[in-house]
Amino acid sequence: MAEFLLAILAILELWSQVGGQGHLDLMPWYTKFVLAVGMAVVTVAGTVSAVSHERAWNAKTIACLCLALMLAGGMAAATYYSHLHENDEDNGEDVGMTNSRVIVRPGSLSSPL
Repeated sequence: MAEFLLAILAILELWSQVGGQGHLDLMPWYTKFVLAVGMAVVTVAGTVSAVSHERAWNAKTIACLCLALMLAGGMAAATYYSHLHENDEDNGEDVGMTNSRVIVRPGSLSSPL
């Protein structure tokens, strides 16, 4: 359990350093949760399989390594997606807003009285 908790902290810290905290802040919480917990579980499972067998590099360890690489690719893809879809036009102007003028002629509005 201690290795799992340490792995969670290390994974999230490394991800924020490599991918950028700004991109990580734009991601939904469930994406970060699934990828970080999945990577921590695969790390612990890889350690267990390496320690419990006679040879450290066995089929289970290699399978855990492949899963970890796939999860790392998912982390990179999620970071790249959030990088592509961030709003780069934060210069204080409302770019999407247009001004419109409504002209009300006298007598065109009905009086509630």
